[in-house]
Amino acid sequence: MDMDTVLYNLGVRDDTLSDEDKRHLDEKGYLPLFGIIAPEQITSFRARLEALMEEEGEDAGREVHQEEGSLRLSDLINKGAMFDFCYTHPRLLAAVRHILTADFKVHSLNCRFAIPGQGQQALHMDWGPRNDDERRLLQTGHYFVANSLWLLDDFTEENGSTRLVPGSHIWGKPPAEEMDDPAATHPDEVRVIAPAGTVVVFNSHTWHGGSLNRSDDLRRVMHMAFVRRHLPQQTDQKKHLRPETSARLDEERKVLLDV
Repeated sequence: MDMDTVLYNLGVRDDTLSDEDKRHLDEKGYLPLFGIIAPEQITSFRARLEALMEEEGEDAGREVHQEEGSLRLSDLINKGAMFDFCYTHPRLLAAVRHILTADFKVHSLNCRFAIPGQGQQALHMDWGPRNDDERRLLQTGHYFVANSLWLLDDFTEENGSTRLVPGSHIWGKPPAEEMDDPAATHPDEVRVIAPAGTVVVFNSHTWHGGSLNRSDDLRRVMHMAFVRRHLPQQTDQKKHLRPETSARLDEERKVLLDV
């Protein structure tokens, strides 16, 4: 089954995103999709993630990345059927297709909970460019990775909401080449201020980073990312695939996961 068929079977159509949505992705490099996660799903996701953090303890997030100042988990697709929702939603897939064409697969599904008083990140890109050829491709609109933020809390000015630099995806260069200190505030950056249940899809070459959590609670988010099919996954889905995961997958999900 090819990806065009997979996307069609999962409900993706040419009008799943509006023309305005597509322009926003093209020009700004990100797109908020409101009301994707229902309130009862938010409760279930939070409960499951908190249980996993308790179970995994010091190993939490080790499959991909651990980070001082945040609580992380990785390889979530293997840790519950509820997470299949995160890589099969038609509006998400339509946005990813708009960024990457139909040439993509799942990259990883992780979570990052910013701890009170922590969470500040330098502005960064999620992918390259690794060489001059990739830089030229980026500057002509050929992108390699798309990501999304799944908000399990309201994102506010106080609780470490993600910052983005609109339009930076077309520059084809990382922040470190342009900024003396990528951890500093960029004059054009905007903050993701949105209610829990929102999914923010973004071109992963858009400069972005977490901000300082000045609240007295965790700031909870999942990251659902996709990558071009010829590139390695952040979480190798074949390597990590559990029997119970394999048993629940239909053909569309197998193609998306590249298993």
